[in-house]
Order: sequence, then C-alpha cells, then structure tokens
Amino acid sequence: MMLQRCLDLLAPALTEPGAVVVDCTLGLGGHSEALLARFPEARLIALDRDKEALRLSGERLAPYGERATLVHAVYDELPDVLDRLGVPRVQGVLFDLGVSSMQLDEADRGFAYAQDAPLDMRMDQSTGMSAAEVLNTYPPGELVRILRAYGEEKQAKRIVSAIVREREKEPFGTSARLVELIRAALPQAAKRTGGNPAKRTFQALRIEVNGELSVLERAVPAAVKALGVGGRIAVLSYHSLEDRLVKQVFAAGAANTAPPGLPVVPERYAPRLKLLTRGAELPTEEEIAENRRAAPARLRGAERIRESVE
Repeated sequence: MMLQRCLDLLAPALTEPGAVVVDCTLGLGGHSEALLARFPEARLIALDRDKEALRLSGERLAPYGERATLVHAVYDELPDVLDRLGVPRVQGVLFDLGVSSMQLDEADRGFAYAQDAPLDMRMDQSTGMSAAEVLNTYPPGELVRILRAYGEEKQAKRIVSAIVREREKEPFGTSARLVELIRAALPQAAKRTGGNPAKRTFQALRIEVNGELSVLERAVPAAVKALGVGGRIAVLSYHSLEDRLVKQVFAAGAANTAPPGLPVVPERYAPRLKLLTRGAELPTEEEIAENRRAAPARLRGAERIRESVE
C-alpha cells in the first residue's frame, strides 16, 4: 500500500513522545487514523478546506480525543495554523493530493463525469467560483490554456470551440451536457484512448476552480520550512504537474548552492534536505489492480537535515 510506504517513510521522525505530525489533506480521515494508530506517542494536526470532510473525519477520529486537532483551512495556510496553535516546529508532514473519494462519489458536487450533477467542483463550497461559472465566463483562450496546462488535453481547441458555441445558446449548468459535448467534439481516434474522454477536461476544471497548483506552490515550501531538523515530509501526487512542483521544491532543498571552487562550503550553502526516495516511487501492479485510482500516484519523501540560515 502507498499509505504503508508513507507511514514507513515518516516513522523515524515520529517515535519520540510529543512528536507532531500534520496531515495536510485530511479527507475522510483514513490517513490520519493510520498515523494516530501507528504512532501512539504522536499528536496530529489535520487540515481540510471541506467542512463536510471535517465533520465526518471528526466522528472517525473521536476515539483519539486530544491527540487529534482538526482545522478548517487550505493547506497553504499551514504556517498560520501552526502559529495559532503555538507549534513552532513539526516532525512529520503528509500530503495526499488525490481528490477524496467522497467528493468524487458525491453526486451533487459535480466532480464526477460518470453521473449528471451541477457543475460545482469547489472543495470548499462556501467560497469562490464554480466550474459552471468558469465554463460560462472565461475567454476562449483562457479555457484552452487551462485544458492544456491542467488536463494535458491535446484536443483543447476543439473542445473549447464547442463549449463557446454551446454556452451562447444556453449557459452550462450540469455535467452530463459537458460530457456529451466533449464526446461529440473529439475525433474517433481520441475517444479510443485512456478511459472517459471527459476525464482530462474535468481534471483541468477542478484544478482551476480550487487553485490547486498555486496553493501547492506555496504549501510545499511552507511545509518544508515547518519541519524541525530530523523531521520528514511525504507527498503523494496524482498528476505530472503536481509531481513536478514537489520534485522542484525537494531538489532545491537538497542542492548545495555554494559558488564553485570554495574549499569549504559555508553553512548557508549546504543542503537543507536529504531526499528519501530515488525519483518518485510508483504503485505496484497489485495496488493498481486493487484500486484503479492509485495508478497515477507518485510518492516523494525528504528529511530536514539542518536549519535554514536566513
């Protein structure tokens, strides 16, 4: 299990009494529960922007009482959350960037392309633009950019032309109409590859609606900064853009930044991180057979090996 590997990766940092571990993507609380069970000395801080997820995981984690602190926050708000809780340094951080199964399976949220639902896709439904608003109001060029960048959709122009034509007749409201339009817009060959033809467009809209990449760009460096020396971070991503971002942050932390030719490397140029995975670890064939959603998963881990000298 990828979760098992995450726990093994974090384990050396979480054995001391009073160690604090942060689950930045609480979801339904499965990972948080596993952390609390495996590391009985550790305290957990868990974040989620979805109030419904917080309510359900709160029930699940209730047996752990005081050891679990659940916070309604987006994960790039981690520094503020730690500040409010008076926690200067943490020993472990876990990110699982997959959308929680609950959101994918909950019809009225509009994440799933397999059933008709309002096109919403906001993880926190109390704020921000819905997917329908993005589809109905963004200029065509911007929609093409989003589908290409976030969905890696080669047929972005065809799909956007069809969206623009259709939204003039009637604004988009539900997912079924969008799925139909995508099926009709794609050439035959494109429909034969890689599952549901709407998948890439839905992924792109979800990333845009929730600002996922810009949030991640702030969150991963902030999490690294929050680690005490000897602290460890594990990140599971499911999308090449997410994985690339994590890779860049880890690589920068693990680099020696000294100008060439110095006989002794001053402290401020020495690496702050040690990489714990060689490249990204991938799921095994058994894991993919057990859970199709695990197929694109990529795991990276790093350990904080010294304080920053600012």
